Amino acid sequence: MKNDINFAVLGGGSWATAIVKMLTENADIVQWYMRNTDAIDHIKNHRHNPKYLSSVEFKTEQLKLTDDINTAISNADVLIFAIPSAFLNSELKQLTVSLKDKIIFSAIKGIVPESGLIVGEHFNEHYQVPFENIGVITGPCHAEEVALERLSYLTIACADTEKAELVAKHLSSDYIKTKISDDIIGTEYAAMLKNIYAIAAGIAHGLGYGDNFQSVLMSNAIREMKRFIKQVHKMKRNINNSAYLGDLLVTGYSIFSRNRMFGNMIGKGYTVKSAMMEMKMVAEGYYATKSAYLIITKHKKESKTPILNAVYDVLYEDKNPKRVFKELTDKLD
Repeated sequence: MKNDINFAVLGGGSWATAIVKMLTENADIVQWYMRNTDAIDHIKNHRHNPKYLSSVEFKTEQLKLTDDINTAISNADVLIFAIPSAFLNSELKQLTVSLKDKIIFSAIKGIVPESGLIVGEHFNEHYQVPFENIGVITGPCHAEEVALERLSYLTIACADTEKAELVAKHLSSDYIKTKISDDIIGTEYAAMLKNIYAIAAGIAHGLGYGDNFQSVLMSNAIREMKRFIKQVHKMKRNINNSAYLGDLLVTGYSIFSRNRMFGNMIGKGYTVKSAMMEMKMVAEGYYATKSAYLIITKHKKESKTPILNAVYDVLYEDKNPKRVFKELTDKLD
């Protein structure tokens, strides 16, 4: 594989901003697509993203900013998608260039609602990208701590080890440590599921449950995650590794977790709509909950996912959170 690899980051949010920051530590030029032209102009003039991680200052000579997704893709070999899963399909509808020969890594923690597929499967099935050209970037890692240059860890998963190592190398720095994995599907499902469990943790906190219950909830959540992933993709994996358990814990407990924040608001009495409006950010776990519930009911294994079921009942069946979580407490051990 050639050394002069061109990267493009697609997305304008906090995670996209953090990935661009990581890449600029190692790459001379990074293509950066975002559809907000005002944000592009602001970055060019003031060197930081006005809405997300505004403390991160970029050397603008390292960035090729564009609001044309086709331009960014055409000029890059490796594409890193950091667009919320709920909006990915509408963004991809703008494509006039092929993705078949591109290397695609997903930093998206969700399922594409229109297809019901995790992002890697979506690119393979709908855009004919070979699985060996598809990878996943997962945590445990919050964008806010990347901005602060606090020591963080990433897992880079791809069936092609060389491509995983390439991306890992370009994301590594003094404050970013990386490891590679071949469990593409498992790590991507884990990244999606941990957001649902973080919503559960937030709801519990909003309802007034304490740390003792939170520890039981997280203990049950990792086992539930293991059962879910084993059902959809059976392979040998250690669910206690950082890409699974570590990512779950940081998302379930961190003050930076938007999914926990969203759940906390629901537990305190907000409606789903009002919580979303108040946050002004996308809680990926909301969309993931419905997709994950449909997957597990299709396999007729919903009895194995009581936490997922509880979150679904609260968010989509409009059931009373206090009553739902009281019933949930009897199903945990």
